Amino acid sequence: MEFLYEYGLFLAKAVTLVVAIVVVVAAIAGAASKQKPGKGHLEIVSLTEQLKDVTHYARSVLLDKAAMKKLAKQQKKDAKNKTTDDDKGRLFVIDFHGSMDAHEVERLREEVTAILCVADDKDEVLVRLESGGGVVHGYGLAAAQLQRLKEKNLKLTVAVDKVAASGGYMMACVADNLLASRFAYIGSIGVLAQLPNFHKLLKKNDIEFEQHTAGDYKRTLTVFGENTDEGREKFRQEIEEIHVLFKDWVSEQRQHMDIEKVATGEFWPGIKAKELGLVDDIMTSDDFILSVFPEKHIYSVKYAHKKNITEKLGMSAAAVIRQQMMRLWSESRSWFH
Repeated sequence: MEFLYEYGLFLAKAVTLVVAIVVVVAAIAGAASKQKPGKGHLEIVSLTEQLKDVTHYARSVLLDKAAMKKLAKQQKKDAKNKTTDDDKGRLFVIDFHGSMDAHEVERLREEVTAILCVADDKDEVLVRLESGGGVVHGYGLAAAQLQRLKEKNLKLTVAVDKVAASGGYMMACVADNLLASRFAYIGSIGVLAQLPNFHKLLKKNDIEFEQHTAGDYKRTLTVFGENTDEGREKFRQEIEEIHVLFKDWVSEQRQHMDIEKVATGEFWPGIKAKELGLVDDIMTSDDFILSVFPEKHIYSVKYAHKKNITEKLGMSAAAVIRQQMMRLWSESRSWFH
C-alpha cells in the first residue's frame, strides 16, 4: 500500500508538471500569434560621455590623489576659459553589418534620414561597415543611402575593420575618406551568379517539368528545365552588364584608381588595398573616433526594431546553439592538437 501511495503521489506531481508546461507553452504561442511586429525606434547614445567616463575611471585608478586634485584644478581652469563648444560640430556614428539579402538597408535608411534632419555643415558621419556582399539591388540601395549624406555636403568616413567586399565595397567606395584595418578584406569588384540544375535527375526518374514564358529571355537559365547554350550566353551577358555598371560606379567614386587593375573579383588585405588605391588610410574605427575626441561631440545613431516573443525565443535558441557549437569546436581543437 505504501508503494502504491508513493507511486500515486509521484504520478500526480508528474501530471501537474506536464500540465503546467503545456499551459505555459500555449500561453506563449497565443501571445506570439496575437502580437504584431514591433515598430522600430531611434536610439541616439552619446559616445562622448562614454569616453569621458572611461577616461575618468582610468585616471582614478592610475593616478594618486595629488595628481587627481591637480588635474581637476586644471580642468576647472580650462572650463572657465572656454567660451562655448557648440561650434565643435558633431560626429554621427552608424553601424552597418550587412547580410546576403541586405535587409539591413531598411535600418540604414531610417538612420540616414534622422541624421539629415538635424545635421549641419559642421557635422560629419562615420559608418562602421562590415559586409562580404550580397544581392545587387539591395547593396545598390544601401550605397544610394550613403550617397544621400554626401549630397547634403556632410563629410562621410567609412571604416572597415574586417571586410568590405563586393556589395560591401560598393557601399564603402562612396566615402570621402575610406579607412581599413591592416588585415581587413577589401575589394571583390566582381559579380557572381550560380544555381544548380536538376534536369538530368528528373529525366532519369521520368519526371517531366514544364515552364511557359512570354518573351525570348524571360527566363535564361532554369533550375529544373533543360538549359540551352543560348540561355547560358544571355545569362553571361547580363552578368557582364552588371559588372560594367559596378566598375563605372566605383570609378565615379574613386577617380584616381586604376579600375581595370582592381576589378578582377579579387580581394586584398587593407595594407595592399591602400597601395592599389582602394582605401585612403590604414586605421581602425576605434582610432578614428579617438582622433576626433574630445573636439567633436560623438553620437551613435541606431534604428532598432522591437522584437516579438517568437523572435526573442528564436534568438535565445540560436544563441544557445551557437554557444554549444563554439564549445564543441573548442573541444575538438584540444582533442586534435
